[in-house]
Amino acid sequence: MPEQHQDEAPSKPPSSLAARAFAVQRAFTQLSGEVHSLRSIAATAGLDDATTHRILKTGVTGGVFEQIGRGRYRLGTGTARAGVQAMAHSPSAASTHTILERLHAATDGLALLYVLSPFGGAKRLCTDYVIGDIDPAEVGMSAEDVVSVSRSLRTGASGRVILAYLPQTIQDLVLAEEVPPTAGPGVIRDNDALNASLDEIRHLGFGVGRQECMPGWDSVSAPVLWHDSIMGSVLLLRRSADMPTDLRPLIYHTRKAAESISELTTSPIAAAM
Repeated sequence: MPEQHQDEAPSKPPSSLAARAFAVQRAFTQLSGEVHSLRSIAATAGLDDATTHRILKTGVTGGVFEQIGRGRYRLGTGTARAGVQAMAHSPSAASTHTILERLHAATDGLALLYVLSPFGGAKRLCTDYVIGDIDPAEVGMSAEDVVSVSRSLRTGASGRVILAYLPQTIQDLVLAEEVPPTAGPGVIRDNDALNASLDEIRHLGFGVGRQECMPGWDSVSAPVLWHDSIMGSVLLLRRSADMPTDLRPLIYHTRKAAESISELTTSPIAAAM
């Protein structure tokens, strides 16, 4: 049976029909792997097999779930479409770019916005940046690095910040990945040390990277959240030689930028802009 994490187990069986249906859908996010048996879904949802089967059967008809073989299920395209629809109304590029411009002006660093990209495995994708007069080539990343090191959630402060707020089942998948071969000298290769850094990020609300993605560049990153769900991270990059001993001003401005973008995700007015 796929592992269920105890901190996510239902405290009591859901009572209403709607609550039971949502409990079944939520069970898929609490189980490791993609395809699950009826019994494991029922146990995770806190329901009996018969009730769970009826909900799954109805959900398969509506595209919320898919049946894979005999008695095994996964989330369906209807669930994916709902997620895309929800995220399509996240803040406009104009709104987030203004925030990145303020971060760049306050810190004289490279300000970047990364978002969580789940297609093909949990990765990160840079969707906007403000770098001033710096030539991107000066950062020292090749085309291969852009699609490996800069996308991995194992590497860099922005990757680890996103990873820290993902469900344990997704974290386990990322930790099983290989470290990109062209990662910087400061990349955290040991999984125990990486897990410890994730605990620290959740405790402090930010992460600091020392030459993790490429030599000569350090970083500060903070999470962009939609309520309690991770959407991405704001990254501040500066040359290692220019990083001050006291990081508190850089941390303050980076967290402020991330919090401002997080506030936009919950604002109906911002979403409509």
